Amino acid sequence: MNDTIKVLRSCEILGGLDGKTLEMLAGVAEQRHYALGEALFVSGDERLNFWLIVGGQIEVRVEGGDTSGTVVILGPGDALGEAGLLEPGIHSATARAASAVDVLQLPVAAIRRGLEHDAKAAMQLFAAVAHVMVRRLQYSSSRRAGWDLIYRPGLTRSEHDLLGDREVPADALYGVQTLRAVENFPITGIRLGHFPHLIRSLAMVKQAAARANRELGLLDAEIAAAIDRACSEIIDGHWHGHFVVDVVQGGAGTSTNMNANEVIANRALELLGHERGDYVHCHPNNHVNLSQSTNDAYPTAVRVAVVLELADLLAALRGLEDDLRAKAAEFHPVLKMGRTQLQDAVPMTMGQEFDAFAVTTAEDIARLEETARLFLEVNLGGTAIGTGINADPRYPELAVAKLADISGLELLLAPNLVEATPDTGAFVMFSGVLKRVAVKLSKLCNDLRLLSSGPRCGFNEINLPAVQPGSSIMPGKVNPVIPEVVNQVAFQVIGNDLTITLAAEAGQLQLNVMEPIISFAIFESLDMLTAAVKTLSERCIRGVTANADRCREMVEGSIGLVTAIVPAVGYELASEVAKEALATSRSVREILLDRGVLSAEELDRILSPEAMTAPRPIN
Repeated sequence: MNDTIKVLRSCEILGGLDGKTLEMLAGVAEQRHYALGEALFVSGDERLNFWLIVGGQIEVRVEGGDTSGTVVILGPGDALGEAGLLEPGIHSATARAASAVDVLQLPVAAIRRGLEHDAKAAMQLFAAVAHVMVRRLQYSSSRRAGWDLIYRPGLTRSEHDLLGDREVPADALYGVQTLRAVENFPITGIRLGHFPHLIRSLAMVKQAAARANRELGLLDAEIAAAIDRACSEIIDGHWHGHFVVDVVQGGAGTSTNMNANEVIANRALELLGHERGDYVHCHPNNHVNLSQSTNDAYPTAVRVAVVLELADLLAALRGLEDDLRAKAAEFHPVLKMGRTQLQDAVPMTMGQEFDAFAVTTAEDIARLEETARLFLEVNLGGTAIGTGINADPRYPELAVAKLADISGLELLLAPNLVEATPDTGAFVMFSGVLKRVAVKLSKLCNDLRLLSSGPRCGFNEINLPAVQPGSSIMPGKVNPVIPEVVNQVAFQVIGNDLTITLAAEAGQLQLNVMEPIISFAIFESLDMLTAAVKTLSERCIRGVTANADRCREMVEGSIGLVTAIVPAVGYELASEVAKEALATSRSVREILLDRGVLSAEELDRILSPEAMTAPRPIN
């Protein structure tokens, strides 16, 4: 008994339980041995036992379909089967001995009986199980670990579609068509729920459709109200985890549209007092998708989502502009050398340099706002190819008006829906502007890296904030990691622009089936740029400092000063002075004084910071 309690106490799930509870668990524990290859359980078995590995290894696998493979190898001290402690059901994976294995096997039913009259111990145990399960999902190294694997509830419901019957997890709001899409498109591992603005926009489109259909007398008021409420919940942030289809998919977005239709239908069914999957009372196609096609609902939702998500990027860019202007004011007195082609040019102030960064950021904000207006024209009501088949003639204008009210955007119905349905020109133009933003941000970061280079053997004009050690081998080294990561984001955005261009070109006839990759690339670019701009502002620009003495030293020693004296002495003489300064390493001022060309007072006036960094009358 004591040895068993010691083993139980070593388990992270059980270690925090009191002695009395551990004694109860030791009393129901059974020592078991499994030979190599022997199964502890297989997929589909009831969850009857909880195991604690004492010696050897156990392989947990998912078998069948595109997700087949090893999920994890467990060893001494690890537990498995803990999900059965929380709820009954069946295993969705298979566990086999990867070597000779010794375990403690504890029947779930016996554990539950032992805890019936000890609420405190039961709460501690269940909380520990939940904590371990969440952590395993959080730190899992496998894309496969998630809703569809080890911790999937064993209970299912049967649903039917064109291809036949399938078992869908009972607690899923999605249905059979979503399930097939998950199986068909294991492409990126990034699900629709990764982009919350898209999920909210899909719900807005469905809500607008339900309101329009109800007003036209096409949808029962009670069903419409349930759909409306379900959509409101999604807009408020609920149920996003049930949008599980991969963002990159075939079918021109049909899987995305059906994922939304099924989630909304099943949530509406619950609100109506019916079971999930009981589509007689609220059907994904007949009710939620009424008067719609994927070909108008999906692109409309994507357009709305782009405008909503752009607000985050614009806010980040405005923050960057403000930070750059603040630095421009701070660095206004710092005189430095300007450079062209990486060679000394003429003096300027560091304030001018950072003000230029701010101005270019403001220009990008203006171009993004202008181009985003293209997305306010939508094809909702065009249904399949823009002819409006299966939609009331009054529906398009009414649905767009409802969507404008829900989203708060100035949406307009496209004047020609047959033209608008396959048209992706707005994405091409907008992506081009995103690329422009990325290119200019990258150039800004290139400048920051150059200006901070050194510190002893480079420009060393500015100091970037030190945010992490820079080398695993060179002590004291600090790298410009924030500008570097922004550079890399820019490269990704530039690549996404090419993807969008090719996908837009690949459309044929009355539809562009490549819109899923277009939307994925757009949303990825928006997400990454927003994060990069925030990071650049908060972890770099705000902490930049100027090395004013170093900057002035380089100005005074620069041959570029001769440009300022050209109006006074002429180009030929200025060239001779520059050549002599380069050959002798003497300063321009010193040579001019020796030659007696200009007096010290005249040089002070000509070479003053005010004279060299702004236009002035030429005498």
